Amino acid sequence: MSASLRLAVRNAAVLTTALARTRGHTLISRDAFLAMSGPTLLRVLAVRPDPDPDDLAELELLVKGAATRVVVEDSFGAIDGAALGLTPRHLPVMVRPPAPAPPPALEVGRVRTAAEWAVAEQVVVDGFPLPGFPTGNALPLALRDREGFRLHAVRRDGVVAGACLTAESDDAVGVYWVTTLPEHRSRGVGRALLSAVVNEFPALPLTLSATEQGLPLYESLGFSVVTQATWWSNAAWP
Repeated sequence: MSASLRLAVRNAAVLTTALARTRGHTLISRDAFLAMSGPTLLRVLAVRPDPDPDDLAELELLVKGAATRVVVEDSFGAIDGAALGLTPRHLPVMVRPPAPAPPPALEVGRVRTAAEWAVAEQVVVDGFPLPGFPTGNALPLALRDREGFRLHAVRRDGVVAGACLTAESDDAVGVYWVTTLPEHRSRGVGRALLSAVVNEFPALPLTLSATEQGLPLYESLGFSVVTQATWWSNAAWP
């Protein structure tokens, strides 16, 4: 496993833990995976490339016993989700080394108040989207008070047009749910948002998982692919 991939997986584990705590969901921690179990989602993150049989057996019980949507993120190709009745989707894991980016062409700021947080969270829920998570539970306000977590919003024509969450750990910053509302797409919103985030964390590498649509933007801003992660699910992808 490359050092860059280790950065990305460790940061994703930090996010998974924080979301479980702030959403009030059950967190299951094993050597090979983390699982966050809530009323609408079982979210599993593989954290090692060599799961032992006991961990795989427990994962099978969790997935097959879930009465909710299931998502299993595996960056190592270690889990046979098809045997669990799941369907794959492949997303690049990307890392960007510390280096400045051009200044953003739009207004981007850190979300600070509860009212601003609700607006930015709604942008993510609507624009990403996050099915099954109403505002207030997708990105709980309690994340604002956890060390290392920031919600960022970009304005265009006087309104919030995009947002993303960052999770700062000891050795990396994870960028999650980079969202532009449909009516503001292809207007430089995503580029402004990512440029501002890059320049807010000048000393740390950044990691993210890219969609096919976002890949050209991230590559143009200095991110490179370190692996293709498999996201297994029992539901159609939005």
